Amino acid sequence: MNKKLAAALSGGAVLVLALSGCSDDEGDKVGDWAKTFCDQAKPQIQKRADAHQIIISTAADSKPAEIQAADSKAFQDIADADRALAKAVESAGAPPVENGEKVKQDAIKELNATAAAYEGLKKQVDALDPSNQQKFADGLQGVADGLTKIEKMDQAALSKLEEGELGQAMAKQPGCQKPKASVPNGTGSAPPKAGGTAEGSGDAAAKPSAKSEDKSSDESPEKAPEKAPEKPAATKSQE
Repeated sequence: MNKKLAAALSGGAVLVLALSGCSDDEGDKVGDWAKTFCDQAKPQIQKRADAHQIIISTAADSKPAEIQAADSKAFQDIADADRALAKAVESAGAPPVENGEKVKQDAIKELNATAAAYEGLKKQVDALDPSNQQKFADGLQGVADGLTKIEKMDQAALSKLEEGELGQAMAKQPGCQKPKASVPNGTGSAPPKAGGTAEGSGDAAAKPSAKSEDKSSDESPEKAPEKAPEKPAATKSQE
């Protein structure tokens, strides 16, 4: 049931900064700005990676209440990290590039907007009724649709910072490198592969509970109420 959320994350912006690239020696001002920002950003990028891992690795056959608690916490953690990243940009000041002040203000505005959107998802998840499995599954579909839209916002939030000379300088900073999630994988879930795509990749991230689903056909009818609620038809069509 949580596979739609996992697919949205594994196919979207898993990190605010997943920078790459290299260049000749950058100017000291640009490099200094990148170091100032990335040193502050590092714990927030890690927090986001851990939160995404929680959603991805929560087994699809987990109880609704467990999925609700995991997703709610993850969305709040991402929102908090985005707000902290906005403060990191503000603290670092306008980057020493063309239209640096506008680049700074746009990044701050978009990060705060993304944070608010994740908090909206948290409220949406919290409002679901885990005691009604079918309604919970239907509601989770709506959450997944919202997550897909927010992931696009995430990708754009710091896009201007990642361009040109500034982006190349940031790519050299350890604090802005792609981290490994430090939280354990959920029970019964295969570990997701970094950088996996949501559709047709075969990555475990897109199908965290393959084993549990394979076993479902062997269960007797009497055990059916104990299984996770049926996933929405829209979710099945994308697997």
